[in-house]
Amino acid sequence: MDYRDIIRNNPGLIWYTRDYDHLSEESVVEAVLNYGNWEDVEGLIKSLGIKRVADIFNTYAFRPRTNYFPQISNYFRLYFDKYAR
Repeated sequence: MDYRDIIRNNPGLIWYTRDYDHLSEESVVEAVLNYGNWEDVEGLIKSLGIKRVADIFNTYAFRPRTNYFPQISNYFRLYFDKYAR
């Protein structure tokens, strides 16, 4: 399963485009972690691998300007610290 299929199956996660073929991994990771359910997160990890998802998250979540919700940043920081080593 391609990571973009998660958005195709749940287009409400990224509502600003219908051009799913050109979505970056970064935008899909952000949308799924912020707005998706646990099944979406599991599908994303299965598609990209936990290490890749953690790397993308850690690159973008802790910048001065970020789109990740504070609760999401905290939860997934702890989650990836434990499971993506």
